[in-house]
Formats: sequence, structure tokens, C-alpha cells
Amino acid sequence: MALTISLFHRPGSVLFLDDDTDYLEMLGMVIPAHWQVELYSRPSGFAARMQNEPARWEADAMAQLQMIERWRQGQPLLPQVLRYWAISASRYELAQICVVDYAMPGTDGLKVLNTLLDWPGSRVLLTGQADEQIAIQAFNNGLIDQFVPKQTTDITRHLLGVLRKLSQTPHPRLNTLWRAALRPAQQSMLQIPSVAQALRTYTEQHWVEYVVLGEPFGLIGLDAAGQCHWLQLEPTASLPDLAELAGSAGLGFDAVRAVQSGQRLAAVELHQQMGLRGPVRTAPAFPLGDDGVLSAAVFTLQPADLPQPIYAYRHFLEAQGGRSVQDT
Repeated sequence: MALTISLFHRPGSVLFLDDDTDYLEMLGMVIPAHWQVELYSRPSGFAARMQNEPARWEADAMAQLQMIERWRQGQPLLPQVLRYWAISASRYELAQICVVDYAMPGTDGLKVLNTLLDWPGSRVLLTGQADEQIAIQAFNNGLIDQFVPKQTTDITRHLLGVLRKLSQTPHPRLNTLWRAALRPAQQSMLQIPSVAQALRTYTEQHWVEYVVLGEPFGLIGLDAAGQCHWLQLEPTASLPDLAELAGSAGLGFDAVRAVQSGQRLAAVELHQQMGLRGPVRTAPAFPLGDDGVLSAAVFTLQPADLPQPIYAYRHFLEAQGGRSVQDT
């Protein structure tokens, strides 16, 4: 069974290309403010923006691969991810989705999208009624990920739904890369439908970015304000082992008993990998999913806990300024 959740998720830019400037301006007003949006009315400007995207994606994927390789050589992944977030603010600029109108003067949307064969993002084609069969054929041939007829009733809501779905879809290459950091038993737990749904719901409600790790088992996530959180996952069958580990780390009798009974989780491995000061932290536990297989607990990391400050996604959006159509 394939994993249905993203193991590595982050926001990226959504690019629109349409010769109808009024339509682009309308999109700029209705698309949620927490999305990074770029609006282009000319294929030349769009092509210039996308020219270096395959190389930038490849460089970013290589940075992730190097983290995995260093982990295989004995370096913990958790501090590496935090350093990557701290030094790679440009990751938010990577084009994640391109939405292109089919009918444009002098060209068509499929020709434009076909120039992006090496770009690994998602492609959406906007079509008129006469173009729908072309779009269906392009979808069936794998040239586009979705198409949206412009005559669709309440097209804006429909388009936003398509974009949300694509932004949450696991990226095949990155999921394969990060899957290597999980043990088979951990992968099996994440494939349980109720567990996967609970994680999707939690991450969508609380974070803009996260990575799933196996050592320790859990998710490291960032909210829009740049606050970092650790969602620890613990198999219920392993609670006695965690309690013993907590006792060895110096926690008192009552804390150890609370861990063993499943009332609280102790972030022993988080404490060790991050070099945190003071006693090992504990947090209230809650069941993840309906199968009784996993318990979870949330630990907030303060700025002083981090190896380097992390540039908040909110600050990135503020630095982009207002949305305007680029007509060059």
C-alpha cells in the first residue's frame, strides 16, 4: 500500500498565465492571502520566470538527498532539517503549481507547458468549451495533472479546490527520498487510513511545512509565524520501552508512570538530538487515529532551542508585496 501523506511538505509559488488581465486581477484578489501567487499575462514573462526552475528544484532535491546520506553516516536528521529551514528561505520561491490558459494569442497553453518537461511541479490547464476534448486527451496522456473548464459554475471555488488538492499531494520523488528514513513498521503505521487522515488534518490546521522522520519517530513542523513544533509519534506497544528510557534519562517516578500508562509522552530522543538543556520534556498524549496503534504528543521548540533562527513564511509573504499582473 502506498503512503497517502506527504513525508516532506512545504508551500511554494503558484504561477498563473492568462492573457485576460482582468481575470488574473480577479484571481489575485480571491486566492487566499497565505498562498504565494504570481500572475503573468504574457508567455515570454512566464517563460523567463520558469527558465531556471528545473535546476533550482534539482539543487533543492540534492540538498535533501545529502541530509539523508549524512543520516546514513550517523548524523541525526532532526538538527539537519532545522538548519536546512534556517538557511534555505528561497525554498518558498520554488514554483509548485502552474495554471495556464489554453487559448492565448500566438500560442496555446499546452505548448507552453510542454516547454517545462524537466520541471517536476503540477500543471493545470484552463480551457474553454471548445478546448475540453484537447484537455481530456492531454490529461489522459499525462501532459497535465488537472484541467479546469472556464465555463464551470463557481469556477473560482472549483479552481481553489484543485490547487489545494495538488498542493497536498505527495511529491513522488521527495516521498521516495524521505521514505528511506522510515523503518518498515513505521511506514505501515502511516498507511493506516485513520492515522493518515489524522495527520493530514493536524498538519493542514497547524503548519505550513513539515517533515516526517523515523529517528525519532514523528513530524517536525513550522507554522506561518516560524514557530517550530515536534509531533512525537509513539507506538502504544512501545510505551513500556519509552517509560524505561525516560527513567534512565532522570525523570521521576510519577512522570515515568504517566508515560507507561499512555497519559504523557517523553521527548527523550528529541532532547538528546537537540542537546536541550534541563530535564527531559513530557507532554500530554492523545490517540492518533481510531486503531489504537499510535499515541502522539506535541512539543513546542522555543527559539533558544534551535541551532539557528528560522525565517518565517509569514515574513516571506510580506516581503513579496501586493499581487500585481506582470505584463512583460
